[in-house]
Amino acid sequence: MPATIPVVDADAARAFLQAGRLAVVGASDAKESMGRTVYTELRSHGIDAVAVHRTAATVAGDPCYPSLDAVPGELAGAIVMVGGPAAAEVVREAAARGIPRVWLYFGFSKPGSATPEALAAAEELGLEVVPGACPLMFLEPTAFIHRFHRGIRRMRGHVTAG
Repeated sequence: MPATIPVVDADAARAFLQAGRLAVVGASDAKESMGRTVYTELRSHGIDAVAVHRTAATVAGDPCYPSLDAVPGELAGAIVMVGGPAAAEVVREAAARGIPRVWLYFGFSKPGSATPEALAAAEELGLEVVPGACPLMFLEPTAFIHRFHRGIRRMRGHVTAG
């Protein structure tokens, strides 16, 4: 867990989701996977997204790639849904691939990928970062539970009022 919860700029979060084709790193086909949930919700909201997982062949019936390097075509951003040391590794992989922005996931009760190491790597590499939030809080229309979550985070000063 980050020493302090990073503040997320709501306008930057929405701009990230509209930037173009996004990779969801850590999406798997397990029904309980938050990566899968984020991936399927992005797709259901009309966002061009691809799934990336080292061992999954498909996610929700769509092709899944083993790494960011294996994804064909351009990527505007990567949503990092893996935690621990793997998060910083994905940030470095994104920068090496030329992906200009990363979203470091931070859920309601889990630190996710917004680790101090991943945040430092993104800053060091000059990447645009959404530093610690759940993308579902910013997809419009936003479901009640995600609006509620965003509201709690806003009241605590962890999300700007964009």
